[in-house]
This record gives sequence, structure tokens and C-alpha cells, in this order.
Amino acid sequence: MTDASAAPTLVIGLGCQRGCPASTLRALLDQALQAHQIGLHQIKALASIDLKREEAGLTELAEQLALPLTYFSSEQLAGYQLQLSHRSDIAFERTGCYGVAESAALALAEQLNQAPAKLLICRQKYAQATLALASTA
Repeated sequence: MTDASAAPTLVIGLGCQRGCPASTLRALLDQALQAHQIGLHQIKALASIDLKREEAGLTELAEQLALPLTYFSSEQLAGYQLQLSHRSDIAFERTGCYGVAESAALALAEQLNQAPAKLLICRQKYAQATLALASTA
């Protein structure tokens, strides 16, 4: 059995506009991971805001990657406001939190490990989507 604390738990937070296709999300994911020299196999899970639960692109991406997708409420995500690299007033108006991708990544990393998380990849924007990567190691 391997020591779970040896490898960081990397999770991706995603935000997207309504109707954003899985291909756009995948392009952003691939671009961000390649730029930071992180292998897709190192990603443990995906996260977003519960307002995006019906977004086919997010669901399809999770299925393509065979990764669990967890949704958080805006109330849960609002608590990460001070840790965000970018606070969007537009995101707040639409969702009740200042940044979906970063907040969701932090929330899921902390939930999975019961430990404080930090952003390894701050908010990346591409077309209709945003992405962030958080870890607890």
C-alpha cells in the first residue's frame, strides 16, 4: 500500500458559460496542465458550482475523463473569497461567489483531504470557461 500523503491530491475547479461544450473545457484543461507540466493522470476530481449541475459540457468532460464531479453551493464557495487570485463582480452578481473555478477547486481539495488547500494554477480563462487547480500538499 502506498503512502497517500506522498502524492498531492490535485483537483480542478471549473466555471463556464451556459452551453459551453466539453471540447472547450477539455482544451482549457489540456492547455493548463501542459503549461504547468502536470499529467492528466494526476488529477483526482473535478468541481464546480451547483448552478452548473445541468451543464452537459461539464458532465460530459467528467465522463470522458472518468473523474468524479462535485458541485458546491455559492454559500460554500463564498468562504474562499480571500484566497482567490481574482475576484469577479460579474461572477458574484450571477452566482453569489466571486470566483467559481478557484473556489470550487479549493473547496474540493479541502473536502477530500480535510486539510487546507492552496491554488497551484490560478484562474485560467479560455473562450467560455475558467479553470483553476488546487492541492493540499
